[in-house]
Amino acid sequence: MQLKLKLMNKPAEKINFRALGTDIYAEIVFGAAEEREKAKADLMTLESLYRAKQKIFCRFWPESELSQLNKNLKRFNKASQDILYLAGRALFYWQASGGLYDPRIIEILEKIGYQKDFRGSDFSKMKISENFDKIESDLNDNLKIKNGKIFFGRRMDFSGIAKGYITDLGAKFLKKRGWRNFLVDSGGDVFAAGENVNGEKWRIATEGVPEKKLMLNISDKGIATSGISRKKWEIGGKKFHHLINPKNPSYFSHELRTVSVIEKNTENADGRAKVLVLLGKEKGMKFAKKNKIAAVFLDYKGNIFASPEAKQYLAI
Repeated sequence: MQLKLKLMNKPAEKINFRALGTDIYAEIVFGAAEEREKAKADLMTLESLYRAKQKIFCRFWPESELSQLNKNLKRFNKASQDILYLAGRALFYWQASGGLYDPRIIEILEKIGYQKDFRGSDFSKMKISENFDKIESDLNDNLKIKNGKIFFGRRMDFSGIAKGYITDLGAKFLKKRGWRNFLVDSGGDVFAAGENVNGEKWRIATEGVPEKKLMLNISDKGIATSGISRKKWEIGGKKFHHLINPKNPSYFSHELRTVSVIEKNTENADGRAKVLVLLGKEKGMKFAKKNKIAAVFLDYKGNIFASPEAKQYLAI
């Protein structure tokens, strides 16, 4: 049986690189051997796409478009379509989440030590204040879009949804190039199209869960996993992570390890997954059920909870 499956496997071309502060993996499954060179070239172009978008959204790079806009506050400035689009989506997610998603948390992130790329950060000698101000004002007063220009009343960080957005752009590029079976994984933000090398739906592991315990079967869907297991640190005996609750920024919940959301595209999954982590297990599940979100919750005890909409994707 194993020999038969091996003979049936389709060839695939893969690429690994680092961008957006995370590891990027992409795979194209093709049929004819002569398609390999095209797949290689398209994956190289995909990497270039990530490099270009990183120069727009990276808050750690002083010359990025986002950094330049953050230096020119309280006036309308010209902006790229990428910035304009994500600003609009940021307003949408802020409204849909009741303010739990908020791009203005950049100020709090910096105050708790997350001031540069996480891998290059040394939190051991940092000193921070104990309390941080809540973000209670209307985002619409600080973020405005008009006639192709954008207004920042305060500094913004769109990284909470940018990774999912760029993953979708990569998937759209590969589709335009004629590929039907591929996977793009941006450090847990994934779009899986068609079938894998075995001619089956893509089987996606959930961070923190053994593959024998749980896998997700998806095809032509986006999936995003948000959690605190990767970007967490300690300063002066207090534990921090990068998922900030703007309504209670001095409290850092450690109830949930990860939440994975399956949606029609990765950006939608990305925005919703972060909100569900901040809501916690009970409120998050209630929110997922009410809004018919396919979500899988993993707590720090190893317990798994799936919303009704997510159960169709489970491979247990």
